[in-house]
Amino acid sequence: MNAQLQPEQIQATLPEYKHVLLAVDSSDHANRSLLDTIKLASPWATDITGAHVYAAKLHDLRFRQMEGGLPEQFREEDELERQRDVHDDLISRGLSIITDSYLDHAERQCQEANLIFTRCSLEGKNYRELARETNSGRYDLLVMGALGLGAIQGSRVGTVCQRVLRRSDIDTLVIKQPERPVTDGPIVVAIDGSQKAYGGLLTAFSLARQWQVPVKIIAAFDPYFHYVAFNRIADVLSEEAGKVFRFQEQEKLHEEIIDSGLAKIYQGHLDVAQSIADDFDLTKTIDIETTLLDGKPHDAIEKYLKKTNPSLLVIGKLGIHADAELDIGGTAENLLYNTDCALLFSQREFQPRVDLLAETTTSWTTQAEQHMNNVPEFVRGMARMAILRYAQEKGHTVITERIVEEATAKLCPGHAKQAMAEIVAAHDAGELEKKPVEALVMRWTSEATARLLSIDDLSLRGNLSMRAEKKARQENSVRVEISHIDAFIDVPTSDNETPDTAPLHWQAAALARLARVPEGFMRDTSKQRVEQYARDTNASSISLNVAEAGLAHARESMTEQMSSDSVGTKTGTCPFGHSKNTSDSSAALFTWTDAAQTRMQKIPAGFMRDLTRQRIETFAQRKGTTNITPALIDEKYREWGEGSEKQQRLLTWNNDALQRIERIPGFVRGMVIKEVERCAHERGSDTVTPEILGQAMNSWKGMSAFHSEANPDLYKD
Repeated sequence: MNAQLQPEQIQATLPEYKHVLLAVDSSDHANRSLLDTIKLASPWATDITGAHVYAAKLHDLRFRQMEGGLPEQFREEDELERQRDVHDDLISRGLSIITDSYLDHAERQCQEANLIFTRCSLEGKNYRELARETNSGRYDLLVMGALGLGAIQGSRVGTVCQRVLRRSDIDTLVIKQPERPVTDGPIVVAIDGSQKAYGGLLTAFSLARQWQVPVKIIAAFDPYFHYVAFNRIADVLSEEAGKVFRFQEQEKLHEEIIDSGLAKIYQGHLDVAQSIADDFDLTKTIDIETTLLDGKPHDAIEKYLKKTNPSLLVIGKLGIHADAELDIGGTAENLLYNTDCALLFSQREFQPRVDLLAETTTSWTTQAEQHMNNVPEFVRGMARMAILRYAQEKGHTVITERIVEEATAKLCPGHAKQAMAEIVAAHDAGELEKKPVEALVMRWTSEATARLLSIDDLSLRGNLSMRAEKKARQENSVRVEISHIDAFIDVPTSDNETPDTAPLHWQAAALARLARVPEGFMRDTSKQRVEQYARDTNASSISLNVAEAGLAHARESMTEQMSSDSVGTKTGTCPFGHSKNTSDSSAALFTWTDAAQTRMQKIPAGFMRDLTRQRIETFAQRKGTTNITPALIDEKYREWGEGSEKQQRLLTWNNDALQRIERIPGFVRGMVIKEVERCAHERGSDTVTPEILGQAMNSWKGMSAFHSEANPDLYKD
């Protein structure tokens, strides 16, 4: 089956508007709506119907309600009836004349543009009659101003606009800037994988081709919400429930799925959008770019709009999570109130070609369908679409359970599935225990704390604090910096910040790319390298292209250094010593086999796994190899073991501290014991407690060694 459309067919499928309904009332917004409608309609010879609603019956009712307050001379029945007739005549004829005047003005403008204009005078409640006419089946677009003649200072959206938009069954264009033509550009399109969003994308392409303006395609997802929700859950769990739930492990698993899985899914939406543009052969005539945003979708989109200043935002009226009872999506509704540019709420639907073919030519086995039932319902639709895309790319026409697992593994980190299995196994074995308090604490800098305290709303402050902590964890930071909280609030840029000290904003696509680097030391160093590259090239933010270029630059630097260094040179007598400069250059260079990666998962996550990975990479470099295998790890373990076995406990350890130290692999346990006891001695304690152990471990975070000989003040208060 040849699914590739011919160019003539492709061009013909871009949508056009043939019948537009225009709401008129001679307000500034309505007048701009008229001008924009004419520009929109002219290329397609669209016919325009101008509509105005007047309420003669409503005025008649109000007059009758006020009759009791008329002066005495008007209370004679004959005089009262005469006044009623006069009022009815004035109101009926007067309002009709006003309506005709509005329509006369619109008709003259359309005639000058050689467009067909039809007059439509409606009587009744304004929003109800306009909505009824909109949904009559005679139109494919409604254009109206956000505000009418009743606008006052501070008004953002009028009640008529709100009510009609909610009831409209067709595309609706809301004009919000009387002084700016909607054709100015650029056009921003927000997509979330829904058919209405893709329908809006086609409309945006069609308009951009007529107006010759750029199209900026964005997709926004929120990796912070679940972190906030999980922490709120933790606040109400009993101790027993917390043990069963195993909050920290569940949270980490969920974060990995959200951070990696959702980022890839929404990046997939952008990739599909780009492929649609390529299919329509638009990139030769229209400037098209795609951007992945992270954060609360409407907030992330609002910030993007402020930065790009488009003349039009196109968005599906309903999104991917809409149900049958919903009249407008939450993101769309927030943007209606909070954006400055015009908004086109799309009701058109379009199924991208790759997904349409997958749905019509691909079948699911019973086992695969059962497997999908285990996916949470709120992400099942997105997961199903991603699996269909994966099957289509691989050429499968039947989706089996194995294909579902392969696609899931591609979306989520390999250790996510293993982490879930370990949680279940630990629960079944009765090995669950509460995490030490110090492991749960995320430190804040004084600057970040001050910024947070500037938020007066306590409820908002609590949510923002957790979003900032999540962002810090995303960037593998051991504490919350001011840049992490500033990402969620609008703050002025400090005049004291220089290009070398100002925090750099990582775009979501770049963060998703960084997440593909093994976590720990490699990822941290890669991040530093990319940021340095961004500053060297004067990049204002870190996009996917900047991240890729920065990683490539790091690999080139490492290759040059390895070719010039003498292989086998040791930098110290300690088995844990290494050359920091060399290690700093190794990010994203080494290749770990799957078996070697699995070995790393057996080491406690955090500083221990990070430093172990770092030492193994340094050892590999000394051996003149970039390929890390289990055999190489065993060789390094033996070297460590020779030094570690000589170390014995000299102080008293309580049971909790002993249990924690026993989790550390034996080949490094002796050296860790030595450092922990040194920490206890520096703090004047002859007993090692979990608190002492936690303080020592926190001191090692961010260091490049297990030992403190090079930093004698490490454990002092």
